Amino acid sequence: MKKTHAKIGTTLVVMLLVFSACTGKNNNVTPSPTASQTATASPPATGVTGKSFENWGSYGHTLANNRHVPFKEISADNVKDLGVIWTADLKTLDPDVKNGNQSYPVVVDGVIFVTTAGNQVFALDAVTGNPIWHWKPSAEQAATFAKAGIIANRGVAVGDGKVFMLAVDNSLIALDQKTGQLVKMIKLSEYIDGVTMENGYYETTAPQFYKGNVYIGSSGGDNGVRGFVAAFKASDLTPAWDSPFWTVPPKGQDWLANSKFQGGGAVWDPVAIDEKTDLMYFATGNPAPDFYGEKRPGDNPNTDSVVAVNAMSGKLVWAKQEVSHDVWDYDAAASPMIIEATAKGKKQKLVVQGGKSGLWFAWDAATGDTVWDGIPFAKIDHPKPTVEGVVGYPGVLGGENYAPESYDPATNYVLIPGIEQPSIFKAAKNEEEADTPDFPGAAAFGTVTEEVPDVKGYGTITAINVDTGKQAYQIKTTDQQRGGLTSTDSGLAFFGELDGKLNAMDIKAGKVVWTFQTSGDNVQAAPSIFKVDDKEYVVVTTGGSKPKVHVFGLGGNKTQGPAGEANTGGAHSAK
Repeated sequence: MKKTHAKIGTTLVVMLLVFSACTGKNNNVTPSPTASQTATASPPATGVTGKSFENWGSYGHTLANNRHVPFKEISADNVKDLGVIWTADLKTLDPDVKNGNQSYPVVVDGVIFVTTAGNQVFALDAVTGNPIWHWKPSAEQAATFAKAGIIANRGVAVGDGKVFMLAVDNSLIALDQKTGQLVKMIKLSEYIDGVTMENGYYETTAPQFYKGNVYIGSSGGDNGVRGFVAAFKASDLTPAWDSPFWTVPPKGQDWLANSKFQGGGAVWDPVAIDEKTDLMYFATGNPAPDFYGEKRPGDNPNTDSVVAVNAMSGKLVWAKQEVSHDVWDYDAAASPMIIEATAKGKKQKLVVQGGKSGLWFAWDAATGDTVWDGIPFAKIDHPKPTVEGVVGYPGVLGGENYAPESYDPATNYVLIPGIEQPSIFKAAKNEEEADTPDFPGAAAFGTVTEEVPDVKGYGTITAINVDTGKQAYQIKTTDQQRGGLTSTDSGLAFFGELDGKLNAMDIKAGKVVWTFQTSGDNVQAAPSIFKVDDKEYVVVTTGGSKPKVHVFGLGGNKTQGPAGEANTGGAHSAK
């Protein structure tokens, strides 16, 4: 089965990990009556249940992106009592909701904010599931999304009384946090020349809010765009920096002097920000064209890299490359984490990240000095692609794809979600073959890759001891790890699977201690964990043909559903 890479335009084959062909059946868990109301019947925003709140305030919990909460109510001893508090079927709330879901919920003051494929936003009461408000693009705007073929969205940022989302058509949208009313919408091309769908750009990432600014990345590296990060003022969506930070030089300059492509290096997952130093860290994607490197000589700096800039100015502080002169599509994809950990016997502030190459890295957060340089967590074999084709590991979908890591300070373990699925890499014969003539802008695919016959991919969760740089353990999962992990002070890590299961793992033992089959088809985003009135809740989105939001708590309904089915269809990442 061929794996055709994600392209915008008429040749788009990918469904970008949303698996719209997935099937599955509803379980017997009944949503609260108001959870299935239409948006027009939503109660007022003042109806949020609860008096005290402990939030999941951004994509990765805090801006450090370490996905760890200091909660202990749900533990290995009582996790068996975890059940569904409520489930909201997003297609019931609005039949126009597209299949699939990669939304990472943000929870602020008892309100859960989730996005959908196709860029709708829902605000739901975190305890009851009551819809508070619902925003959707106009029919005209939604129609333009179909031209891109990209439908994944990974969530919102909340701050300054607003909810911010990036849309497929390169719009930055600000909604009123209490009412969901549109405050302002801009096209990025108003301020950043050429950032249009016609030129290969699109947006699937979640923005981040910090000190009155909204920080965004860019998608489309495989289409030959020029990657960037940028900052906009939350007050009026005007630029907060003098110019974006471009990850690669302009076409025709430096290592792109003889290339017809823009160079790639897209930043397609959320940035991490150190609130004590104002340093911002982001991971970059592959250079373009993907599997053809003859016209982009050298290391292709700042691609497949983690880069640090000053969040207030956008000026470069340091950059470290994970894969030089990439010809395998081995992005540094997942968001970096900022952690304070013991490494090599010394307490340090680190930036850590695992790449699609199957290698994990750690750097000094201030200087970029290397602490751990490419620790393997997958099978590694990176042969140079040939015209005839050569098998490489871990394959084009991973090591670690967009799914985020978690850090547990008690064990000093970083938990890495992995994918083991080798690919047959075939190189383009020349630059003309690397081009895609039916794309309206510059496309940049060297060629397709193919699955290795009779080899079934699977997932892994690897615990790396940050002090020693060695694996503490690795467990195998039936399906590829697409969603990511979230951990707690009670020693549990939660993660989902492509059959719709949600699991809890004892971090120290490396053993799954609880599994719950949701009524959704698959899980492609990590859970968020929050508290209302001192009660701990876990929220996760599921996708496929039945996009849903599920909230779990102790004493909830234990009725489980039948297993969902995830048909990857050879899908590439929404990047």
